Amino acid sequence: MAVISGISEWVIALLVLLGAVLSVLSAIGLVRLPDIYLRSHAATKGATLGVLCILSGAFLYLMLFLDILSVKLLLGIVFVFITSPVAGHLNGRAAYRSGVPLWEKSVQDDLRRDLNKEISKE
Repeated sequence: MAVISGISEWVIALLVLLGAVLSVLSAIGLVRLPDIYLRSHAATKGATLGVLCILSGAFLYLMLFLDILSVKLLLGIVFVFITSPVAGHLNGRAAYRSGVPLWEKSVQDDLRRDLNKEISKE
């Protein structure tokens, strides 16, 4: 039982540490990346995965060491997993539709073709 306890402590510690590192990298991406689309990508991917790792570590800690099955943490994990990527996508799409320019070194603009098709149908 002590071996399982030791392994689970390491797994929980690694999850929380990985989540913290991903959140810091996401914050650095928000500051360093050149346009709103890349910043939105950094915030959505990095922060979502970081928060999910931290919440998963907290859930495992409560479940394994305190014998608490936290439905609130499970709901938080599901809520972040579903809403954060959708919000990032909608922010990027709204910025694109309102005319925020792409970074000058961007090489591909897939949405322009789809918007042109949409406009030609109307």
